[in-house]
Amino acid sequence: MDYKNKLKEIIDVVTKQRGSDLHLAEGRKPTIRVDGELLPLLNMESSTKEDMKGFLDVMVLGDLKSIFDVNKELDFAYQHDDGNRFRGNAFIQQGQVGVVLRLIPNEIKTLEDLGLPSVLETFARKKQGFFLVVGPVGQGKTTTLAAMVDLINRERSDHIITIENPIEYVYKPQKSIIDQREVRIDTKDFYTALTGTFRQDVDVILVGEMRGKDTISAAVTAAETGHLVLSTLHTNNAAQTIDRIVDSFPAEQQDQIRIQLASSLTAIFSQRLIPRISGGLIPAYELLINTNAVSNLIRDQRTHEIDTIIETGSEHGMIDMNRNLADLVRKGEITAENAFLHSVKPNVLEKLI
Repeated sequence: MDYKNKLKEIIDVVTKQRGSDLHLAEGRKPTIRVDGELLPLLNMESSTKEDMKGFLDVMVLGDLKSIFDVNKELDFAYQHDDGNRFRGNAFIQQGQVGVVLRLIPNEIKTLEDLGLPSVLETFARKKQGFFLVVGPVGQGKTTTLAAMVDLINRERSDHIITIENPIEYVYKPQKSIIDQREVRIDTKDFYTALTGTFRQDVDVILVGEMRGKDTISAAVTAAETGHLVLSTLHTNNAAQTIDRIVDSFPAEQQDQIRIQLASSLTAIFSQRLIPRISGGLIPAYELLINTNAVSNLIRDQRTHEIDTIIETGSEHGMIDMNRNLADLVRKGEITAENAFLHSVKPNVLEKLI
């Protein structure tokens, strides 16, 4: 069996149907996600044990195979013949192999193309600081950061280093020098790569994900010492993000990280991708900007007041998620039902719609 061609046949369907994800598993038909809905490919055969081994042999190369054999799960990247890349995860469930591929388009869209607020350009143009994009898995965080990095690449002669697991978007250097490092292949881990950047004459650092207190500490230190640091975290909103960062440190170190965050944080951008009435997905978002008032709240352990600052801080450029959701409903972009599903405070949203 030519598994490379068989996989190509399935992936071609994903791209033609504008799918975002592909699920492969033993005893199940290939299934794709389109506009948030899972659709089995009914005209294709269910994958066998031999099929799954063949697909893995095509997608997972070299030492990564042995890592999967030991750990029973693996993050990896796979590039299709048409140039599209996929972020993959292989895992074992009930003794059987499963694989999920997330499409990473080969074209990096602008913030405007993505329907994101132009204020994000302001944070991409900063020379230093700590900027976070947060939200659940699959909400477009990586794509947003890619648009910001590409903006820097087009406008500035900087040295950009990305640290990812795996590498997703591949950047073509324009004005900037760009080095992309993949954890386990190009570097031991996020922390080791981050500390290495201090000796690599770097201007902008993209960290694929904040994992563990050592990585967070190194990222915040980099932002304090004159670098622009961009990263993601799997949290629901700005206040939760700050609490998650602080709580990842032992009690005796929490005051110090609060002080560092209060001075180095530039903004936290939270986003969701919501089904559009006309088809496709549209982003809804929240933006916390680190004003003097916000900085004081972080330093004084009063993060529970941050939501109020966002709700009343439009004159400072803040964007409230519920107000953004309500605007999308009024414009006929999304249904009220979907707005409530994606609101952290639906009781507040109800008063705005």
